[in-house]
Order: sequence, then structure tokens, then C-alpha cells
Amino acid sequence: MAQIRQKSYANVRRKNLEFKTGEKIFLKVAPMRGVLRFGRKGKLIPRFIGPFEICPHVVDFEPLQLNENLSYEWKPVRILAREVKMLYSKEITLVKVLWQNNQFRRAIWEGEDEMRTQYSELFQE
Repeated sequence: MAQIRQKSYANVRRKNLEFKTGEKIFLKVAPMRGVLRFGRKGKLIPRFIGPFEICPHVVDFEPLQLNENLSYEWKPVRILAREVKMLYSKEITLVKVLWQNNQFRRAIWEGEDEMRTQYSELFQE
């Protein structure tokens, strides 16, 4: 009964928001403790930012090919760069690998030794 009562109190203040293209809105920023936002700290940080204009956005959807455990694979396309980092007396060789899944591409620095063992075909060239 208490949950039903509290729900009815909360729903009185709640309203569905609908926006039209071209309208301007402010976005509420949730305060986070210890985060310096907009160059201010504490009570002086803004609670709302904006105004932002509403514009239409159409998302082009392509379905992902998911594995049985609902994950998807990133496949390496090619190596973009190679770099050697010095840690005191140890040298670590890194390669920048271009990864791709169905829709996206991204480049990440990986350890060369791991990449050579898992994807030796990238180093044939």
C-alpha cells in the first residue's frame, strides 16, 4: 500500500514531455561530487546547460551479428603505426591497430607480441 501511495504522489508532478523541431531546450546536469565542471565548483556549478535546438535525426540501422553470448567481434583490419616505449630499462613495442566490426572502425594501441601471436597475418607485409 505504501508503494502505491508514493507512486500516486510522484505521478502527480510527472508529465510527458514532447518537443518539436526548432524548439530550444535546456538540459539538466546532474551534480557529481568532486567533479570540476564548467570551471566552477560546489554550489556555483550550473544546474542546467543550453539552450539547445531540437533538430530531427534519422538513425540508419544495420543489425549486428551477435554471438550466442550476445557479444560481437572486432576484427583487425591493418596496422597503422608502430612505436617503442621505454620503461626504465625495458622496451615495449606497441602497434596501432585499426579494428572493425559491422558498423564502426576504431584504432587502438596494442602490444606487438600479443598481436603477432593472435593475428600473424597482419605482419606478413
